[in-house]
Amino acid sequence: MDSPIWTALSAAERSAVDGLIQRDHRLAAVARVREAFPADARPGLYETLDVVAERCRELGRSSERSPTPPLALTTLAEQVETLPGRTVAVEALWDGDSYGWCVDLVVLTDAPVAEHRLATIRHGGDLRLFNGAVPPWPEAREAETVGRALADRFGVPFHFARPDEPDIDAPRWRSTS
Repeated sequence: MDSPIWTALSAAERSAVDGLIQRDHRLAAVARVREAFPADARPGLYETLDVVAERCRELGRSSERSPTPPLALTTLAEQVETLPGRTVAVEALWDGDSYGWCVDLVVLTDAPVAEHRLATIRHGGDLRLFNGAVPPWPEAREAETVGRALADRFGVPFHFARPDEPDIDAPRWRSTS
């Protein structure tokens, strides 16, 4: 790679950035590149994004996130059984990042009151919006199917406030119960 930004990084920084990319932490890789420079010489965001995208290509990493594998109800139930506290609800929540929308499947407990993320479901990036592939949102359908089954298994409510459209500000189960 012949980018002046990349070649200005030390070997240790380049290795750290590649490690972040290999673990699919691309935004952290962008931050690492930028923070390696003094504030007055820091490369711009778009230039740094280009450097990280080029490193992704060189490392054989797709610029698009891969869909998550289907969730296994038995495995999730085993995870829930190991959680501290009493399970009071299963909830699906929209989340997103620079690649697109996803749905987190969480379990809510009391004594102690806590939220435990069991899985993040992603079926593609936001490019799907431009090619007409969504809606429907397959990650929402999977979260509903598995979340309801998990809730039924533990005899607790399932909550997904906005399954038909991404909404990070949708009402939460604790605020509606």
